[in-house]
Amino acid sequence: MNERTNPFEELERLFDRMSRQFGEASTRWGGIEPFQGTSPLESMAVDLVEHDEEFVVSVDLPGYERDDVDIQVTNHTLRIDAEREAAVDEAEENYIRRERRHESMQRSIQLPDEVDTENVAATMKNGVLTITMPKLEVEAARQIEIE
Repeated sequence: MNERTNPFEELERLFDRMSRQFGEASTRWGGIEPFQGTSPLESMAVDLVEHDEEFVVSVDLPGYERDDVDIQVTNHTLRIDAEREAAVDEAEENYIRRERRHESMQRSIQLPDEVDTENVAATMKNGVLTITMPKLEVEAARQIEIE
């Protein structure tokens, strides 16, 4: 009697092998996952919501103060830069512990429509940055007569 093999078992073995190979490759690349963000920039969680007359962006920046954040807006792009330094020093000369940290994140977001850059507003509360960007009013198309 001729036994039939299950094609799905072969596919499952193929996917398992590919998963192992990607895992091995990521350890060779210094722990960076091959198809994920490779910089702290990707760890900046961003929500972009479109309302009738504005876009609202919410950004999680826990531990950052408003002076640590720089926002730039052009007609189609929002750029957020966040940078901070933290240091904990023991007061004694022969300190046992000394910790320093420097963190920075950047994120550029392509906006679906033009925004009124003059009327963009930003607030920060409890580590959440909220940016409100009014949409730029575009005049309706005008019919042009050919002479």
